[in-house]
Amino acid sequence: MNRKKVLIIDDEESFCKLVKMNLELDESFKVETATDGKKGLELAKRFKPDVIILDIMMPKMSGFEVLEKIKKDPQTITIPVVMLSAKEDMDFQVKAAQLYDELYLIKPIDAPTLKAKIEEVLARRGIK
Repeated sequence: MNRKKVLIIDDEESFCKLVKMNLELDESFKVETATDGKKGLELAKRFKPDVIILDIMMPKMSGFEVLEKIKKDPQTITIPVVMLSAKEDMDFQVKAAQLYDELYLIKPIDAPTLKAKIEEVLARRGIK
């Protein structure tokens, strides 16, 4: 079975662990996590995920900066990025769209909804 590869980049380690645990329950997902943008960018190149879940509000490097770097790098440009933020701010959503995010979700989000949204993004890319 081909497992769908998900990379979560979020500075909240407990959130990363919770999402990883929930997604890996059905064994169709392989999840890696990074708690800062720099590690996330390195992991994106090494792990080659099918989708990236990216927080916006992070120290050192914001999710917007990470998204911009992902979309400028030939190794990662085609990876769909789902922005996940506690900010239900239209300016944030517009900025994320301008940087070519795939989807913008608002925290808190329950695990079944997040999983369904990930499946939706992957299905659009032909990954079942």
